[in-house]
Amino acid sequence: MKICIVSKIDSREPLELAQSLGWALSDKGYEIVYEESVAAELGYEGVSLKNLDADMLLVLGGDGSVLRAVRMMDTQIPILGINQGHVGFLTDLEKENIESDLQAILETSKIECRMRLSIECNGRDCGSALNEAVIVTARPAKILDFTVSVNGKVIDSFRSDGLIISTPTGSTAYAMSAGGPIVDPALEAMLLVPMSPYMLSSRPYLLNSASEVTVSLSSDKTALLVLDGQDQYEIGKNAEIIIRKAEEPARFVDAGRTFFEKVEQKLRQH
Repeated sequence: MKICIVSKIDSREPLELAQSLGWALSDKGYEIVYEESVAAELGYEGVSLKNLDADMLLVLGGDGSVLRAVRMMDTQIPILGINQGHVGFLTDLEKENIESDLQAILETSKIECRMRLSIECNGRDCGSALNEAVIVTARPAKILDFTVSVNGKVIDSFRSDGLIISTPTGSTAYAMSAGGPIVDPALEAMLLVPMSPYMLSSRPYLLNSASEVTVSLSSDKTALLVLDGQDQYEIGKNAEIIIRKAEEPARFVDAGRTFFEKVEQKLRQH
């Protein structure tokens, strides 16, 4: 099995763990390569995630590190996250007993698929999102006018600070903070959550993943489209954003922990 290791590079601890895990896994017979920015820090020759040829991607960091890795890969390979951040909802392993836990997981190698969103704005392909696409004003405390259509039919028009279009995976992230429900990621659906809507009647929607969702924006304020908190696009004052289920899901190594165990550990105890 060929394993690529990627980690945060802004502190020594994840880099040192990346190196020690690489040595330990190599001793057990696994082929180890490092993502190019990590390799540069460790003095190795690295590989790009864009066209990665590996059986697994081992990510050391928090949820942002995992989201970044997913967005960098043209073809999704299974990811296993080791938490080096705060909540770490997309990571399955903690630093304690990491080598024994990791070995047990590698011996099973079950894969869990997670739906992603494909986003187009004004005819331009903006890529995909595993957690969410967020539409907000470029200036804080300004309200936007939205019209939402599903499969060509208008379902709602409202004014709000912004709009979150989330996957079930992202339901425990920004969408939850904005008042959306927690959704089991085993489901495939789109979650629409208005942010601080002006009318109390504007509530979240849970839509079939086969739907094509069109968000029409009409405002005198410039708006931004932010994908997974990673990439940001200025979309102007009048925009049409089309959201569909992406063709290829993200893939995660199943570490044997259920979604609801994570909710209990990560969200209820913080």
